[in-house]
Amino acid sequence: MKAIERETYSPPAIAQHQPIMAHRNTAILVGVLFIIGTLAGVLSVLFTKPVFDDPDYLVRVATDGNPIIIGSLLVLIMGLSLAFVPVVMFSVFKHYNEVLALGYVVFRGALETVTYIAVTVGWMLLLPVSQAYIQAGAPDASTFQALGMLLRKEAEISSTMTAIVFPLGAMMFYAVLYQSKLIPRWLSVWGLIGVTLHLVATGVGGMFTLTSGLLPIQDMVALPIFLQEMVMAAWLIVKGFNLSAIASGPLSTDTNDRLLSASK
Repeated sequence: MKAIERETYSPPAIAQHQPIMAHRNTAILVGVLFIIGTLAGVLSVLFTKPVFDDPDYLVRVATDGNPIIIGSLLVLIMGLSLAFVPVVMFSVFKHYNEVLALGYVVFRGALETVTYIAVTVGWMLLLPVSQAYIQAGAPDASTFQALGMLLRKEAEISSTMTAIVFPLGAMMFYAVLYQSKLIPRWLSVWGLIGVTLHLVATGVGGMFTLTSGLLPIQDMVALPIFLQEMVMAAWLIVKGFNLSAIASGPLSTDTNDRLLSASK
């Protein structure tokens, strides 16, 4: 009687490559989202800054509200793009540090989005206030001017809260990246230094009403994290995640477990 040979299952090549392609697509998506969010944020400033720098900004908004509308839409695009990053990365990060992965979702996916929405609400409410200001005339002009300043202050406070929530969430992001080695550690360290400077100069400085005196410094301090995010985004799009880190880390174990389960 011939011995019955047991056939061993070998996963198809395409099945073995699917997890790698999934990580590659995730890296590209995250890089694109960072670029979209950053560009939208820069464009929102370019559209709204000339309006808010005008002493008669209510008259300017009443005459042409398009810069405020476009700026508000760009802020929402920025917020939604950046909020989607922690959602996409959670399935990757949870294998390395689930607590920080969840914290990243809470801070950048939820809390930061709320601050962006609050900014846009304050800006959009300037549209009806500016129209009422023009129609009211001189007797009631001061009332609407005060209301306009209140709305601008609300948007400013919301931006300050963004400057606190954003770096706290970003610290979690770069801490997991440093731990996992999914990108070069020098990029993660650069990010940690950049967001720390941003938190101190913009977040803490804004809380203690030091914003006006620190504006030139804030622009300089924001440059390191701005450059880092663009370099990191380009790296993720071109290079992707570190495959050796994936092969030797918990993601590899999870992938092997799924392949073995599929073979049964």
